Amino acid sequence: MTGQRETPAHGTAAPTRPPRTPPSLPSSHPSQPSPRVGRSPAEDGPAGPGSASGAGGDGEVVRASDATFRDLVLNADVPVLVKFTAAWCGPCRALTPVLAEIARERAGELRVVELDVDHDPGTQSAYGVLSTPTLMLFRGGEPVHSLVGARPKRRLLQELDAVR
Repeated sequence: MTGQRETPAHGTAAPTRPPRTPPSLPSSHPSQPSPRVGRSPAEDGPAGPGSASGAGGDGEVVRASDATFRDLVLNADVPVLVKFTAAWCGPCRALTPVLAEIARERAGELRVVELDVDHDPGTQSAYGVLSTPTLMLFRGGEPVHSLVGARPKRRLLQELDAVR
C-alpha cells in the first residue's frame, strides 16, 4: 500500500501526510546583509547608512552601528532613544514614522538613533536585547529605561516623559 500506513488498532489504512516544514526565515548571515525594507534616504541621513549626520539631535533618526554607538549614544550630551531594529521586523517598521516625528518634535532635547541588530549584533548583545523592536533610553551614557514592542506615539511619549 503505497502512500498509506497501517493502523494497528483498527486494521484500516490511513493516508500519510508529508512532514510539515516551517516557513523559511530571511538569512541574517553577516555576509548577506538584510534587505533595506521600508527605509527612506532621510532615515540614513544625507551621508548614508551609519553616518553620524544628525548627531546633534537635529530632528532626524540617526543610524548607528557597533562602531559609532559610543559616539552617537554613550558620549551624547542629550538623552538618546535607541531603537534596536531589524529589516524583517514589521512592528519595527511601524515605529519608524513615529520615531521620525518624535525626533523632529524633540530636536535638540532628545536624539533618536536606530541600530540594526542583524548588521551590528555586538551592541545588541552587550545590552541584552532579545526582542525587536526594543527601545532603550540612555542618559549620560547609561541605559535608564527599556521598552519592548511597538506602541502609538502618544503612549510612547507618556512612557518617556514618566522617566524624566
